[in-house]
Amino acid sequence: MIALPIVGVSAADLTLRSAELSPDQAVSRVVGAADARVSTSHAGKPVYQVPDGSHYVPVGGYDGAYLPSRPQEESPAQVAAALPPGSRLLKDSAGYGKVRTKHGLLEAGLREIDLHDPLAEGLFTLDRGRLPERAGEVVATNAFLENSGLFVGSSVTPRGATSAYRIVGAYELPNDLKKDQITAPPGSLIDPLDKALQASGGTGVHPEDSYLIKVGGDGFTWNMVQAANAKSLLVVSRAVANRPPADADVPLYRQQPKEQFERSAGGATEMAILATVVGLAMLEICLLAGPAFAVGARRSRRQLGLVGANGGDRRHIRSIVLSGGLVIGAAAAVCGTAIGIALTVALQPVLEEQLGNRFGDLDFRPLELAGIALLAVVTGLLSAIVPAVTASRQTVLASLTGRRGVRRSNRVLPVIGLVAVASGAGIALYGSTSDLGSTVVAGGSALAELGIVALTPVLVGLFGRLGRWLPLSPRLALRDAVRNRGRTAPAVAAVLAAVAGTVAVATYQHSSDIQSRHEYVADLPHGTGWLLTTDNDAYKEVPALRESLTKQLPVARRADVERLVVGKPGCATFSQDPACGRTEIITPKDQRCPLYESPEGSDAFSAQEARRLRQDWRCKDAAGRGTQHSTVVADEKLLSVLAVTDPGSVSALKEGRAVAFDKRQVKDGKLTLRIVSGPDGADAFAGPPKEPVGVDKIVPVHLVPEGTEGWGLELVLPPAAVQATGLTTAPVGSYFALDGTASSEQRQRIAGDIDRMGVEASLRIEAGYQGDDSLALLALTVFAGLVTIGAAGIATGLSQADAEADLKTLAAVGAPPRVRRTLSGFQCGVVALMGVVLGSAAGILPAIGLRLTERRALETLTRRAVDEGYSLAGEAAPYVPIAVPWETLAQLLVVVPLGAALLAALVTRSSGALARRAAG
Repeated sequence: MIALPIVGVSAADLTLRSAELSPDQAVSRVVGAADARVSTSHAGKPVYQVPDGSHYVPVGGYDGAYLPSRPQEESPAQVAAALPPGSRLLKDSAGYGKVRTKHGLLEAGLREIDLHDPLAEGLFTLDRGRLPERAGEVVATNAFLENSGLFVGSSVTPRGATSAYRIVGAYELPNDLKKDQITAPPGSLIDPLDKALQASGGTGVHPEDSYLIKVGGDGFTWNMVQAANAKSLLVVSRAVANRPPADADVPLYRQQPKEQFERSAGGATEMAILATVVGLAMLEICLLAGPAFAVGARRSRRQLGLVGANGGDRRHIRSIVLSGGLVIGAAAAVCGTAIGIALTVALQPVLEEQLGNRFGDLDFRPLELAGIALLAVVTGLLSAIVPAVTASRQTVLASLTGRRGVRRSNRVLPVIGLVAVASGAGIALYGSTSDLGSTVVAGGSALAELGIVALTPVLVGLFGRLGRWLPLSPRLALRDAVRNRGRTAPAVAAVLAAVAGTVAVATYQHSSDIQSRHEYVADLPHGTGWLLTTDNDAYKEVPALRESLTKQLPVARRADVERLVVGKPGCATFSQDPACGRTEIITPKDQRCPLYESPEGSDAFSAQEARRLRQDWRCKDAAGRGTQHSTVVADEKLLSVLAVTDPGSVSALKEGRAVAFDKRQVKDGKLTLRIVSGPDGADAFAGPPKEPVGVDKIVPVHLVPEGTEGWGLELVLPPAAVQATGLTTAPVGSYFALDGTASSEQRQRIAGDIDRMGVEASLRIEAGYQGDDSLALLALTVFAGLVTIGAAGIATGLSQADAEADLKTLAAVGAPPRVRRTLSGFQCGVVALMGVVLGSAAGILPAIGLRLTERRALETLTRRAVDEGYSLAGEAAPYVPIAVPWETLAQLLVVVPLGAALLAALVTRSSGALARRAAG
């Protein structure tokens, strides 16, 4: 009983410590065995970087950065010239491309590096096979092999490659187990593929080059990093990661606040949850062990009475009971710690695969594990104190006869419990507004739970009043629980503590998930997508693309769309061809945002004026998602796919009128569509905004109601309206809604069809928000769930042990086995149900406190961002909801009591031996 929480705490400690990489382990996964990794910043000027190299800012700001004359990548010679003399370089090139697979075409990472070089050690882990030794050989990640249907020994061909590559080995990236990637020797994959794609007029690989650097001595020091920054290079250094510089020595922190580059405080919040839940688990140890020793002492009362009858005094009886607690605590410490370590080792691969990254080495902290084990020993000793004192005070006659006497209920304890609940709740809520934050929340939550524990006997009595409406067996079980509150209350409290931990984790996770889901911005309605050509000359292949879409995917509805063309069908939006032009929607001047009309932009306004204008309807961002074509030609089927249910919009398209989604572009029910002929539109984005010159067409439109999502579209023109403007159209693709989901194999097959057609097309399917896994929350959820089930089982065992006399009495009077099993099951189910109900109420409090603490921290950051004049997002109040996981609570209310009842019924013997009458 003591060992179960020790198993969870020791396993959680070892898991979290092992998953927490040391600075050297973390940087080794980036730089391998080298001293540093260097890459170009593309800023075109000196930069300042944070010590870990994750962020940088050009010196003096972004004015003049990203110069057009700046080369995309530094050559090895240029990088070497910017580094200390004698440095050794290993080039690492990475890009993305489409690879032909067993199912079709798969987007995968392409990489070139000499894996035989000692500097690359630590970047990858070879799982099977061997490393590539010559051109034409590659190794692939396990994730790529699984998704592509290929294997070690098969051939793989990237799209555009002139020959196939043989897969000679499989590897994994310790920091990204789910990444699809193939790696080849230098110069054998990316460079020839990039040249072949560009020669054929396609999109190249566009690799990003970085270099592993070996300098020797003290490594790549912070002074060397700053010297490289002066030459527009970014550095991730092992020496800096192990010995980071002081904030005063980081020039970037003098230019911009350090807080702007720090990672989210999610890790601190998770550690706060860890402290809160583990604290509740420690409380559960006491609640489990105390009643266990009390039951054990009562079952041994005859032996203790014999000690007294043979001359033993109270001191001897106390020593016997306390010694039993000490021995049991020591045994629980050893067994619990050993099982916890074994459980961690067994579950580590499962957690790693779930989270997508490997842990570091098993990080045993002897002092922490010894402290957890010592806690078990101390708990065993302390839990035996009250039973020892109670047993020593019993008379010899009472011990030998088994009489418990008449006890009066304690009237002071409920008052103390009420005060503790009120005080704990107040402290926890106060912690959400104080600087101590999660520490105060944890303390207040523990105090409130202790108060509920103190109130448990009274609450059990209140539950007893429900018995009058229950059938015979559950009514007898409930009344038995109420009559034996000394046994029932601790067992209920044990389940309460475990359920409180589970509910605390579940409530926080559920609230965080709702927040992330709220912040997620979808491109399309869930389950819908688009297939659009990105090659303007591929309009003749669009019918074949649409046929492949219907064939390969479970399409429920499809809406074909076309684009407006000024000139010949193959004209692009911004083309240098004199025969090509473009169309543009002209926003009326009085409906344009003043912030963007001024040549100086928002700098022409004071901070207060800018803040006020950003709330103006003319300056709020439209629903656009940056789609390739914001103006399309389609019929009412498109509105059905996009879930636009406005009857007026559907009727307008049927009647030949256009539908507009941005009210800033519509005035008096009309919209201005400007036709710009010639290539002058190609420079539309160069310099200050210019009014395009062309022919205006006034188009009657229907404006969708306020709040209707356009999903990136600004204007939908029916074919009849296009004919009225005198423009022509060209097919571009389709929007569609799926009947179900699209598997990876189906996506690869349609990508393979696109590849065989020789066209460039974009496939996008909106899958909705995908939850992010968190190691701490995942480990705590598993831990809390196991402890909850274990506590219910232990409470079942205690009730069985203490009610053994009642079961023997039933057998003596001839009760059939079914009655004994039913009564036993209901007895344990009632205890578990009461514990779950009270634990659910107790567990919500710490989750609320932690969420309020997080809300306060985000509000502080938001106010600071607004005061310093940062992004628009900083002006919106942070959305930090507090949501109760009702489904989880409902499952706990059903599963735990039902499981406890079934367990008790199964372990109750059908026919028990009658107890022999004790000798007088």
